[in-house]
Amino acid sequence: MKKLILAAGALSMLLTACGKKKESTEPSTEEVTKIHQTALTIDPHIDLREDFDAAGNDAGAFTEDQFDLVKLDSGKLDVATIALFADPLRRTPENIVLARKQVDSKLAAIRNFVKKHPDKLEFVRSTTDIEKLAADGKHGILLSFLNALSLGKDTSLIDHYYKEGVRVFGFAHAGNNDWTDSSRPSEGLGDKPNEAGGLTAIGKAAVPILNRKGVIIDVSQLTTDALNQTLELSKAPVIASHSAVRSIVDNSRNLSDAELKAIAAKGGVVHIVAFAAYLKDTAALKEDYKKQIFEPLGLQVGKDNPKEKLDSAGYRKYKDAYRTFSRNEWKYASLDDYLNAVDYAVKLIGIDHVGFSADFNHGGGVKGYAHVGEGPNITAALLKRGYSEADIQKLWGGNFLRVFKEVEKAAQTTSLASNTAVGQSEIAKNR
Repeated sequence: MKKLILAAGALSMLLTACGKKKESTEPSTEEVTKIHQTALTIDPHIDLREDFDAAGNDAGAFTEDQFDLVKLDSGKLDVATIALFADPLRRTPENIVLARKQVDSKLAAIRNFVKKHPDKLEFVRSTTDIEKLAADGKHGILLSFLNALSLGKDTSLIDHYYKEGVRVFGFAHAGNNDWTDSSRPSEGLGDKPNEAGGLTAIGKAAVPILNRKGVIIDVSQLTTDALNQTLELSKAPVIASHSAVRSIVDNSRNLSDAELKAIAAKGGVVHIVAFAAYLKDTAALKEDYKKQIFEPLGLQVGKDNPKEKLDSAGYRKYKDAYRTFSRNEWKYASLDDYLNAVDYAVKLIGIDHVGFSADFNHGGGVKGYAHVGEGPNITAALLKRGYSEADIQKLWGGNFLRVFKEVEKAAQTTSLASNTAVGQSEIAKNR
């Protein structure tokens, strides 16, 4: 069975110098298969398309979607972290309701998918679940949450989605909300850069709640101020589930060297995202994005909010054009471009603090890693570059699992401290 070798792999990691590459060689198919099979493979950020359907992504159905059962099997992905993501919208009561419906619709869709395939799929909520599932040979579905817009100002909803299985929580996407500033404020939604100075009071209150629950905090798409405030407030390591390197592509969604180092110093992991626009600064991608999606509808990128500017028919055209473009965005960068960013991060912050992610179904992917099924290509390319088996295990999932365990441990410690404090208070009252 695949991951019964995990303990041996962990020992191998201890015996390998972190981040030190061996001399590169051309790996055999057998070597790639063995190492990829042995590694615990986790993707911490995959989205669901609005048209995702459990029947359409069924066993035997190789679809245009970047995530389906056939691709999970061929890519040997152990854990797919599915984001309950809400589109950025203007902050109004009506839009908060719409965003919540979008989140709950995705939750229902992925639940239906898992329910249809109990022999292949299972939800995971803890590190114990992940390790057991890997040994059983099933694919785990871990739930994450992205964009607190859908929660309004209600932090009690953290508990609601925790009970639904959410174990990774990201505060923001492209647009500020009532919890935090986004690294990509939207002029079309009326945002101002750094309008809250980082996390709002609600966002700051949410950090200890997430720590107590044992939920991994995801700092992708936060401003520098919000990221640093999260690191200061959190009692546990954090991850960036889908970020790339600003020194390679100067985009506010990408992380600066200082941010990369700060996450690592907290014990966290930066998952480098295989998203062409953030790996390679190409004029062709920007021009095609503008011409294929926005210009035909008379819109300006970054300034116009399509939902507000267009009638319902126009907005459907916008969504269709965006979906078509995002399904092909992987063509603008290569696997080498992706692994160059991984190399950069490993050299800067160390092998223990870097991982992979794809952001599939939201524009993610590159040539050679265009869908879940092409995961073994990463393993082969890493071997070619001289990465050791132990390092590959860390990058694919070992580092994520370590952070998750530390988050769980911090939650237990916090809970114990809280119960002790309550007990001491009760004793003092009765004296």
